[in-house]
Amino acid sequence: MKIRACAAARRLRRQKWRERMCRRSIGGPGQLKNRLVLEFDLLFYTFGQFGTVVWSWICLFIYSLLVPYKVLSFWGSWYPKSKHKLLLSTCLGIFLLVSQTCVLCIFPIYVVNHYPLPPASSFIVILEQVRFLMKTYSFCRETIPVVLQDESKEKNAKMPSLSSYLYFLFCPTLVYRDSYPRTPYIRWKYVAKNFAQFLGCVFFLYFIMVTLCTPVFKNMSKQPFSTKTLVLSIFHATLPGTFALLISFFGFLHCWMNAFAEMLRFADRRFYKDWWNSKSFSNYFRTWNVIIHDWLYYYVYQDLLWLLKKRFRTGVMLAVFLISATVHEYALTMSFGFFYPVMFCLFALFGGIFNFMMNDKRTSPIWNVMLWTFLFIGQGIQLCLYCQEWYAQIHCPLTEKTFWGLVTPRSWSCRL
Repeated sequence: MKIRACAAARRLRRQKWRERMCRRSIGGPGQLKNRLVLEFDLLFYTFGQFGTVVWSWICLFIYSLLVPYKVLSFWGSWYPKSKHKLLLSTCLGIFLLVSQTCVLCIFPIYVVNHYPLPPASSFIVILEQVRFLMKTYSFCRETIPVVLQDESKEKNAKMPSLSSYLYFLFCPTLVYRDSYPRTPYIRWKYVAKNFAQFLGCVFFLYFIMVTLCTPVFKNMSKQPFSTKTLVLSIFHATLPGTFALLISFFGFLHCWMNAFAEMLRFADRRFYKDWWNSKSFSNYFRTWNVIIHDWLYYYVYQDLLWLLKKRFRTGVMLAVFLISATVHEYALTMSFGFFYPVMFCLFALFGGIFNFMMNDKRTSPIWNVMLWTFLFIGQGIQLCLYCQEWYAQIHCPLTEKTFWGLVTPRSWSCRL
């Protein structure tokens, strides 16, 4: 009995020691060496209130599936035989615009701010909001000209089927077509492999944040500000920032997209190209995310050129940069809960400048080295400044909410 009691006491002491080691592993930079982070409190917090995310997504999906399709179907069936085509189109257009604004624009913002959702949950809601907005716009943009063209030929327009539109809402593309190339069968092992890799990327990102970012940035508000400290912090964030960029790219644009493409037998798997070999920023922007690039090219760049009669190409390209940078910054602002336009400045300002300076005429390999260097520095700046601001918001909360207080970064003045 004494031997069993001693063995039980040793197991209990060993368990308590392990728990202390796990807690200390996220305590500070000097306590991270040769230790594994086994606690997932931060991960559970980041993806918290998942039930709210689910029911809000269901609302967005049901609206995106039924309302735009029914409005366009009603308009397409009555437009050819209507005597008041302009009045009919105006009334239905206003109704669709108001409903899109209320459900796909205001409702997700209300959900994120009212509950409030943690960062990852907020990011999911906002990304789905943007995705449904882009999908419904593409559906309307591709369907309306068909109805008008058929009406000019004095024949009834053939509206898309609800099943094809439903397939479009799930397939990994943002450009609507009545049909897509399909693979003959589904490789379920390939689907499981991609989902497992995506889950591994999520845990890898969590491990990077907890071990390389949290211990460094959570106490920066307690130190006196200096340019040297800021520069050293940016260089410290360069490696984890680059890891986050590459892991996010592989996890989402490769694993997640290929898993859904395989389940839906979607044959076009060109979600990205060899952006890592780019010698110019213009080629990098075209090849990093082909899905987003195609939508911006067809519905922003080409349509603006058509409206401006193929003039002001430089201005149109800058408008595309501004729209893309604004949406990226909007997603980060709503996810983090504060306004700090680091992404917007780097994307719209420096990205636009480098797009014209490092164009497709650059063919030397040195330009690829320069592109990677700028990517490293940019990721370090973003990760450093956003982490500083996150902890400054925690350490120095606003005593009185004013407009300038909400839009001014707290990390500029927070010193404990």
